[in-house]
Amino acid sequence: MQIGGKKYAIGVDYGTESGRAVLVDVQTGEEIAAHITVYAHGVIDRQLPGSEVMLAKDWALQHPGDYLDVLRQSVPAVLQQAEIPPESVIGIGIDFTACTVLPVNADGVPLCFFEEYRNDPHSWTKLWKHHAAAPQAERINHLAKERGEDFLPRYGGSISSEWLLPKLLETAEQSPAVFEAADRFVEAADWVVWQLCGELARSSCCAGYKGIWHKLEGYPSTEFLKQLDPRFESLYQTKLAGAVVSVGSRAGGLESRMAKELGLLPGTAISTAIIDAHAAVLGCGVTEPGSMVLAMGTSLCHMVLGDEEHLIQGVNGVVEDGIVPGMFGYEAGQPAVGDMFAWFVNTSVSEEITRQASADGIGVHNWLEREAGKLSPGQSGLLALDWWNGGRSPILDEALSGLLVGLTLSTTHAEIYRALLESAAFGTRRIIETFEESGVQIESLYACGGLPQKNKLLMHIFADVLGLDIKVAKSSQPVALGAAICGAAAAGSDAGGYDSLSDGIRAMGQTKEQSIRPNREHKAAYDRLYAQYRAMHEAFGVPSGSVGKVMRELKRMRSGG
Repeated sequence: MQIGGKKYAIGVDYGTESGRAVLVDVQTGEEIAAHITVYAHGVIDRQLPGSEVMLAKDWALQHPGDYLDVLRQSVPAVLQQAEIPPESVIGIGIDFTACTVLPVNADGVPLCFFEEYRNDPHSWTKLWKHHAAAPQAERINHLAKERGEDFLPRYGGSISSEWLLPKLLETAEQSPAVFEAADRFVEAADWVVWQLCGELARSSCCAGYKGIWHKLEGYPSTEFLKQLDPRFESLYQTKLAGAVVSVGSRAGGLESRMAKELGLLPGTAISTAIIDAHAAVLGCGVTEPGSMVLAMGTSLCHMVLGDEEHLIQGVNGVVEDGIVPGMFGYEAGQPAVGDMFAWFVNTSVSEEITRQASADGIGVHNWLEREAGKLSPGQSGLLALDWWNGGRSPILDEALSGLLVGLTLSTTHAEIYRALLESAAFGTRRIIETFEESGVQIESLYACGGLPQKNKLLMHIFADVLGLDIKVAKSSQPVALGAAICGAAAAGSDAGGYDSLSDGIRAMGQTKEQSIRPNREHKAAYDRLYAQYRAMHEAFGVPSGSVGKVMRELKRMRSGG
């Protein structure tokens, strides 16, 4: 039972396949209980549930009812695990994938819940990795460049097909009925907050990074929107209407109906939402400018805090109040990291290695890590480009692909594996250089996510390549912890929480005591290798040269173009 009147916050972390609730001690940031709810409908990318409607290539949808199931199952579960009374919970924070967007009526009911719309794919939640709006994104970028729109440089010169405006333009063009019927289009993050407290509060994080919102300039001009599509002229005043509220602010209090379902008290503080990767910054305890947080999983997201706004080519967004109120948050990324390593293990490893790993009582990843760790930098004679899933920062070109140079008949699997690990580190070094070339100095590094916990060799390579100490998140759930910190800030000090998000981050965010320190001898060797990486990066990444056309032409041929 609860002792000493402790207070707790709940962070609800919505991922791609499941959601989890984590109960956190507000004073220490300690994780007390956690529960995962797998989405019943998962990622909908082939056929609409209960329908004969098949989905086209690059579609990725979700069922919004799955999000409510996470609340109804996981929140009561953590309360039961911890055996605490509902009055001990002072706040709830939400983090979510983004841009994950859905159309709703005036009461916030998703259109896919209605019989007349449920067989139309556009009435469902479009998941962040829904890429079918690529043609619309191309047109948006072309028009913005043609008109010299001010917003485009804030996003590195390109708007992604994953973001809000391309997905809405796709809906308007392909399903006018759904577009007209929707009273609002909302980020799933903001929709869950709406369901909890009955108030629509658009998160500054979601609006800034995915909705093209700027704290001083607002949204894109009505002239630009009208030229894009006449129906969009007043889009942000109608179907995207709603106040933009800073991360960690109180969106409202928990409604009585939801309070009963979750086992909590009505009026419990509900925070505005935050994007999942960005919540990791909070979970790592980061509040200072010049700090970069590496959220390392299947992909890698680089978040940087700064006290000034700089426009950086290939950096996917700079948003004031986007991560921590009062600061500028930058986002960059590499789209293939953990999934690049998984691709190699799943497709290219011999049966003999699988048998050896099994005989040693370890997994194939661990076996390769062990053997690759016996090599010194440069010993393999291999060098890779990390574009297995296209190029994000700083080139922003989905047509790019992976490259491995230096193969011989004696090349081993461990050598290739190490080259892939090194390529991920080189990609991050190029991103850091891009920041610093544009006036944003990176003074400290933090890492979180699945990879820092699983692959020690990778983290040592990162430290050696980057030449910086890396602090690793202490929490196994730094994203959910970040959401819980938002809940504690929304509650305020009178309820036992914090009066600012920064105060909550400093008190509850955590990193391990020991940092990963670079090996200076390895750093010197990696400097030589990195010079060759830069040469390959520029040769294949710049489309104007003869070599730069190779990857793009191969992709066109593969697509039948």
